[in-house]
Amino acid sequence: MMPQVVIQTLALLTLFSNIAVVIYLLVLVGSRMGLIKKKTPKFLNVFSGKEVLLSLIVALTATLGSLYFSEVAGFEPCKLCWLQRIFMYPLVIILGTAYLRKLKDAWNYVLPLSITGGLIAAYHYYFQVTGNPLIPCSTVGFSVSCSERFFTYFGYITIPWMSLSAFVLVTIGMLLLKYKKS
Repeated sequence: MMPQVVIQTLALLTLFSNIAVVIYLLVLVGSRMGLIKKKTPKFLNVFSGKEVLLSLIVALTATLGSLYFSEVAGFEPCKLCWLQRIFMYPLVIILGTAYLRKLKDAWNYVLPLSITGGLIAAYHYYFQVTGNPLIPCSTVGFSVSCSERFFTYFGYITIPWMSLSAFVLVTIGMLLLKYKKS
């Protein structure tokens, strides 16, 4: 498969996930503020009981995507990319184990990784968009520039944005698991 097709597919998945998160948050806020009459709309319960599996799929897709970018497409990861990988890759193992063993407390182990990785990805995206580093990329050693964009889709989707989107999805999944009504 040509790299451009894979990159476009991952960009579309990112776009759809971003739209889903925005809709979910709008409905959630609307129901909490009384703008939506039902306490929790039915379609929000579609993923109930599947939080770990869906988070696993997201983490696995992000991990395989990052490996594809570096090993097949030839995009050399910068230091901030490596830091994000450090927080994403273990999620596959933790979530896979939690899914197979049907553990309901996976959020204890996943949230610290997904939130920290998300903060790094948000900073990386900020740096890419503004070109104004809070901490220069050179302070973390020699690598390709952290501000380099290998591609931009839909006017905003870059590799750090894809990473941020994945961390946000995993975080939302684990928060839903944590606060699930038993």
